[in-house]
Formats: sequence, C-alpha cells, structure tokens
Amino acid sequence: MKDNASPATPVLRQHRPNVMPLEGDIDLHVSPVVTEALNAMIKKKPERIVIDLSRATYIDSAGVAALILAMQEVEAYGGKFFLSGLQETLRSIFEISRLDRTFRIFPDVDAALAATGAWV
Repeated sequence: MKDNASPATPVLRQHRPNVMPLEGDIDLHVSPVVTEALNAMIKKKPERIVIDLSRATYIDSAGVAALILAMQEVEAYGGKFFLSGLQETLRSIFEISRLDRTFRIFPDVDAALAATGAWV
C-alpha cells in the first residue's frame, strides 16, 4: 500500500442545486460522508435529488445502502431520487444485484434533470 494513497471521497461541491456528484470508490470508508451529505440535502426536502456517478469507480454494499436509504427518505416525502452517469463497472454492480430495477437511472445528469417532470 502506498503512503500517498488516499481513499476516494465524494465531491460535495454542487454546480447545480440538488445534484450530488460522487467520485472514486464509494465504500465503507466513504459512505458515512455520503450519508451525511445526503441527509443535509434531504433535510431541505427538494423536489428531486440527482446523484451523479459518472466519476465513481466502484460502490460496495455500504455505498449502495446509503443510496437506498436516501431514496426511501426522499420518496417518503414525495420527492424523486435519480442516479446518473453509471460507468460500466457500476452499471454491472447495479444490474447483477437487480438494483437497476429499484433506482431510476439515467445516462447523465442532464437527462435526469430533463426527465424529472415526467416521472410520476
């Protein structure tokens, strides 16, 4: 293990309201930070939340759990929760676990934002 290696962290800066870009590995070490950021976003009860995973390289069960819990909270108050930009590695994880049937997944953030009004 390299001394200069550091765990991936979510990118919490937001260029667009209610869009959370994440990058690197979303794993046991990073998921608490993701959960904290999602909870802060959910507290405002936005109409929709889009998670941009275009720069995420891996997600483990802790990361998936954080997304599932956030989705449940958003849907509980009537909001919409979208994932976007899944690269092949993440897409296969979601397909194998059949979570592609649970989450609303879009090719990119723009598609998710454009489609938010269409989801009932």
